[in-house]
Amino acid sequence: MATEATTNGGRSAPESFREAILNRRILICTFTGFTSGLPLYVLIQLVPAWLRVEGVGLAEIGFFALVGFPYTWKFLWSPIMDRYTLPFLGRRRGWMLVTQLALLVSIASMGFIKPELSIWTVAYLAAVVAFFSASQDIVLDAYRRELLPDVELGIGNAIHVQTYRLAGLVPGSLALILADHLPWHTVFVVVALFMGVGIVLTLIIQEAITNPTPPRTLREAVVEPFREFVQRKGLSGAALILAFMFLYKLGDNMATALQSPFFVDVGFTLTQIGVISKFAALIAATVGGLAGGVVMIKLGINRALWLFGVVQVISILGFAVLSVVGADPWMLGAVVAFEYLGVGLGTAAFIAFIARTTNPVFAATQFALFTALTAVPRTLANAVTGIIVEQVGWTSFFLLCTALAIPGMLLLFKVAPWGADERGS
Repeated sequence: MATEATTNGGRSAPESFREAILNRRILICTFTGFTSGLPLYVLIQLVPAWLRVEGVGLAEIGFFALVGFPYTWKFLWSPIMDRYTLPFLGRRRGWMLVTQLALLVSIASMGFIKPELSIWTVAYLAAVVAFFSASQDIVLDAYRRELLPDVELGIGNAIHVQTYRLAGLVPGSLALILADHLPWHTVFVVVALFMGVGIVLTLIIQEAITNPTPPRTLREAVVEPFREFVQRKGLSGAALILAFMFLYKLGDNMATALQSPFFVDVGFTLTQIGVISKFAALIAATVGGLAGGVVMIKLGINRALWLFGVVQVISILGFAVLSVVGADPWMLGAVVAFEYLGVGLGTAAFIAFIARTTNPVFAATQFALFTALTAVPRTLANAVTGIIVEQVGWTSFFLLCTALAIPGMLLLFKVAPWGADERGS
């Protein structure tokens, strides 16, 4: 690992296609994706299903998306994690360990609360999980940007995104199956223990940059990342990129916001949701991750954004079809498989685009700013999805989500033209 733990700018490009895929950097991305995705899927899959089974209304469940504000505002404290190094494990790994231990404890504690007796306590604890999850993302994103050379950003982020989504199988599948047989507090403890994957990773890897030079002052850590981005892209270019980051995932974020309650309302049992939908997701995400990474190596990030974005838009319509067809297990598997394939591919290219847009010197703060911006539509729009569904019904809701996915695609003409030279982007 020591030979690979050098600065991004100083590492030479892989000598072969095989080396770009089969190396320890990509293996690390596999585990960073899993440990990053687990707490988010606890909040957006396990908690909504738990609340719905306990009799909480859709509107209240929808408003639970507001606890995700730490994902939106994480750039406010990312300069602290850039500027200060904890007195153990190094600049990035120290923060990794602290956030992962906090997530293990807070997720395990959630199941001991009774929603019908104290819904606000559930909300407060969910906000704690969101805060430490967003903080973990800050440092994992920075570590990954420092670890990967530019030529590996596509495949590395594709693998990260797919294992990020595969992490949803724990709270979204295993946990739901266990919930049919075990009390909820046991289920949450089992899910929390999977944070051990990230803890072990943190303890055995090395720092991506062996001799880091953090900002000299907190003011420098706050101001310079924003100034550098605007100067590098120009004011209008920076504005277009930020608009694209806001809109590209808006439609599919809304479509999947109440996925578990939607499956419950259609008529599927918890076991069907846990087994059929998540098994289909596993296959699709695995295939999508491998195919997406290979495509980005061959075609580049720009063209991948176009191709995967189209599939992403079409996949949203599958939910509208399922809402009409009803509780057909085969249709459930097909719709979820295509959704995980399309949305997973789109996310892989999108995160690779974000990584390419950052300057490795300001990785933590710029990555936090960009990914926080992408969380704004998920947090705000998801908060009102329950109200929209109750007013227009599931079918019309998914058609609306499809329409909202179009503006982000149109911005590709400006921020990622099909035939543009991506060198130096």
